[in-house]
Amino acid sequence: MAKFYQGFRRDAHPMAIMVGMVGALSAFYYEAGDFSDAEHRNISFNRIVAKLPTMVALAHKYSKGEPFMYPRNDLEYTANFMHMMFGTPCEKYEPNTVLVHALDTIFTLHADHEQNASTSTVRLAGSSSANPYACISAGIGCLWGPAHGGANEACLKMLEEIGDVSRAPEYIKRAKDKNDTFKLVGFGHRVYKNFDPRAKLMRKICSDVLQEQGLENDRLFKLAMALEKIALEDDYFIEKKLYPNVDFYSGIVQKALGIPTSMFTCIFALARTVGWMAQWEEMITDPEHKIGRPRQLYLGAACRDVPDLKMRP
Repeated sequence: MAKFYQGFRRDAHPMAIMVGMVGALSAFYYEAGDFSDAEHRNISFNRIVAKLPTMVALAHKYSKGEPFMYPRNDLEYTANFMHMMFGTPCEKYEPNTVLVHALDTIFTLHADHEQNASTSTVRLAGSSSANPYACISAGIGCLWGPAHGGANEACLKMLEEIGDVSRAPEYIKRAKDKNDTFKLVGFGHRVYKNFDPRAKLMRKICSDVLQEQGLENDRLFKLAMALEKIALEDDYFIEKKLYPNVDFYSGIVQKALGIPTSMFTCIFALARTVGWMAQWEEMITDPEHKIGRPRQLYLGAACRDVPDLKMRP
């Protein structure tokens, strides 16, 4: 599998690599196609959750042109991933417990929630009895879309655009202007209409990580807190229920951990795979399981005249 990475350009987006690599797993594990056997389903479930950290880390290393770091059995799940992401062959990687806890929290908070676009994609692909690796690859492809998995990256870019706390009121005003295209990314959620409970945890994690890294006076973190304070006290945001969501702080945390923005969605996919596989397992074992078939309503012309066409000699 490691040789497959060499087929990609060094500057290929990590999500493009993940779509290909995860789908290719089905060429190695033929038993994944046997859904009738509970043991085979369990093996596939464990295997894909176990291998995603290695595959994501190798995609990161490949893009940087650094040597691949293989897993260490003495480390737990998240610490092992950080070893593969940031370790080098020159010295033994020693995980920082504060940073490991932060990334582990990100994994937990992003695991799954109801029928979002990528989860629905995994279920729809799986409804045709496609193997689980193909289903997860489809989910990764859906998550790649900037309207779905790229929210934390977009939030970080927004903070960089604003630049400083002194400019926060200006951008708040723009966000409330219906004629302005600027949107305050990281506020509001289609499910959590009062307050995203995950955001409260991420705010604390963000503070802990920046303090551990000596970045407690980080410009972006101060700006994020200023925007949050203004939004929570502004009548417009309160009325619209535009409260900070989990993406508002997770991008800052990942940046502080040393994760490049191009890898943010890969981290999301890694975390969400646990939820995707749980959804797949639930669907496959349902006695009433059948292929998905979304319906459409045709609103076009009821009858159209087709003109006679003269055939060329």
